[in-house]
Amino acid sequence: MNVIEITPAELMERKNAGPVTLIDVRTPVEFQEMHVSFANLVPLDTLTPQVVGEKFKGTDPVYVVCRSGSRGKKACEALLASGRTNVFNIQGGTLACAQAGLPITHGKKVMSLERQVRIAAGFLVALGSLLGFFVDPRLGFISTFIGCGLMFAGVTDTCGMGMMLAKMPWNRVANNPSCSLPKT
Repeated sequence: MNVIEITPAELMERKNAGPVTLIDVRTPVEFQEMHVSFANLVPLDTLTPQVVGEKFKGTDPVYVVCRSGSRGKKACEALLASGRTNVFNIQGGTLACAQAGLPITHGKKVMSLERQVRIAAGFLVALGSLLGFFVDPRLGFISTFIGCGLMFAGVTDTCGMGMMLAKMPWNRVANNPSCSLPKT
């Protein structure tokens, strides 16, 4: 199944023509920092076929947005696999929506998940190298493991470290607005 993508401008045209269901599949912290004003938060890790069936009844189109488009595409694939039709990914994600002039709600600035992954991976590679050099050469496997994980993430566009970091307490929001449907 191919994911259909539309531009932020096309999304706004459809919004101006009537209500739309736009879901943002980023983490609650990312959503809190900045989101399209009429988006509903449904984090990718909570987007299951059961949630899809409960929250998105009928055949109305569902529009999906993330930060830059990658997680949105994964969410669209999950929605299509669950039998949902009329699913559209927003090209370029929330960043492109902001550049296109869509209404954006800004909140507290946070460190992006991508940046957290780079910091954690860099720290673990440096730690593994230092431990391997100064303590025991076998501890160099830490760097090898992280390097392999980064290659896997690049090839599959799935980041296990990012998924783990997204569940950390500093990436959670009090009064989580998750699944706050429907905004139109």
